[in-house]
Amino acid sequence: MPNKKFLLAALVAISGFLFAPRPASAADQEKVLYAFDGGADGISPSGTLVFDAVGNLYGTTVNGGDYRCELYMGCGTVFKLQPAEQGTWSKTILHSFEGQDGAYPSAGLIFDAAGNLYGTTISGGTKGSGTVFKLAPGGHGEWTETVLHDFDNWDGEAPAASLIFDKSGNLYGTTREGGRYDSGIVFKLATAANGEWTETVLHTFNGKDGSDPLGALTFDSAGNLYGTTVGAYDTDCSGSACGNVFKLAPATDGKWTETVLHSFGGRGGSGPGSALVLDRAGNLYGTTTSGGNLKTCSGDGCGTVFQLIPSANGKWTEKVLHTFNGRTDGSFPYAGLIFDAAGNLYGATWYGGVVFELVPDKDGKWTETVLHAFSGKDGWFPYAGLIFDASGNLYGTTQLGGKLKKCDGEYGKGCGVVFEITEERQP
Repeated sequence: MPNKKFLLAALVAISGFLFAPRPASAADQEKVLYAFDGGADGISPSGTLVFDAVGNLYGTTVNGGDYRCELYMGCGTVFKLQPAEQGTWSKTILHSFEGQDGAYPSAGLIFDAAGNLYGTTISGGTKGSGTVFKLAPGGHGEWTETVLHDFDNWDGEAPAASLIFDKSGNLYGTTREGGRYDSGIVFKLATAANGEWTETVLHTFNGKDGSDPLGALTFDSAGNLYGTTVGAYDTDCSGSACGNVFKLAPATDGKWTETVLHSFGGRGGSGPGSALVLDRAGNLYGTTTSGGNLKTCSGDGCGTVFQLIPSANGKWTEKVLHTFNGRTDGSFPYAGLIFDAAGNLYGATWYGGVVFELVPDKDGKWTETVLHAFSGKDGWFPYAGLIFDASGNLYGTTQLGGKLKKCDGEYGKGCGVVFEITEERQP
C-alpha cells in the first residue's frame, strides 16, 4: 500500500507510476471540465469538490500557485470553476498559499451558511505543522483568507482531511501526525463571540488504537463521531499497520470517549484512508487502500469496499462488499463513497484509476460496474471522493493527467483535471 509520509504533497513526483491506458466503454460519457496547466494555474487537485448554491464548483490544488514552498513547485491554491457558454467552464484562483498562511491544501472545502469556505493545509503556517483556514468572499469577487489555527505538532500536525461542522457551527477534523504519540489527533475548533477560534484536542491516537487518520469525520444523529485510521498495530496483521474504524462519543463534561469498532487485516482489507458514510439503518460504509485478495497487488491486496453492521451488544461485524482486482477495476481506493437516492454506492480507485458503481440486490450482494476508466488525457489517479449535482451527474478530480505536455518529467504526466461523468444507468 502506498502510504508515504506526506503522500499528498509528493504525489506530483510519481512519474514512475504509469500504467497501460484502457479504452473507455461505449456507454462512458466523461468530460474534462478543466485541465490544470501547472505553475501559477495549480498542480494536482486532490480534494473533494463542493458546489455552491448556483452551481459553481470549488476545490484545492496541492501544488502550484504564485508562491514556491521548499522543494515543491508552488504552495497550493483554492480555485473556483464557473459554468460558461456552450458547456465550458472558466476557472478563477481565489487564493494562492504563501507558506506562512499554509501550504499544500490536500483536502476538500466546506461552506458555512454565510458562504465562507473552510479548509486545511497539511504543512506551512507560522509553526510549520499545517493550518485550518477560512476564505471570506468580498463584494467585488475578492476572497480574504484568515488562518483560524496554526498547528504546532503537540496539538496536531499535517491535517489532510476535510472539516465538518456540528449544529452549533464548531469545526471538527483530524491530523495525520502530531500529538503525544505522533500518531495523529481528532480536534475541535470552537468560535467565540469575538470571532476567535479555540482548538480542543478530543482524542490523541497512541498507535495501538490507531494512527495516521487520513479521512474526514462523520457525525451520526446522536452526535457521535466516526472515522478511520490508516495505521494501527493489530495482532491479526503480525505487527503491520492494518487500520481501524473508531467512534468518539461525547459526555456531558465535554470529554470524548474513543471506542475501536473494527480492526482490519488481510482479506478483510487494510489501511482504511477515507471518510465513512452511514445508511438509514446505522450501517457504516468505507474503503480500504489495500488488503482483500492477497494474491494481487504484490501480495498486499488491491483494496476493498466494506460495510460495518452494528448489533445490539455493541459489536460491529464487517462485510466485504467488493474486492478490487488491480486490473479491470483498479486498486488502492483512497476515495470515500457516496450514496445515490436508490442506495447505490459510488467511488474511485487511485491506481489504474476508475470510477465505479456498486448496486445491491435483494439478497445483500453487490455488483460492481466500472463507469469510467481513465486513460491519461482525461485524467490519472483519482484520489478524492465524488459528488453529485442535482441531475445525478458525478464530479471529481484526478491528481495527474490532462494536458500531458504539462507537468512532465519530475512532476509526472499532466497536472490534473476536474471531470464530470454522465452515465445512462439501467432502471
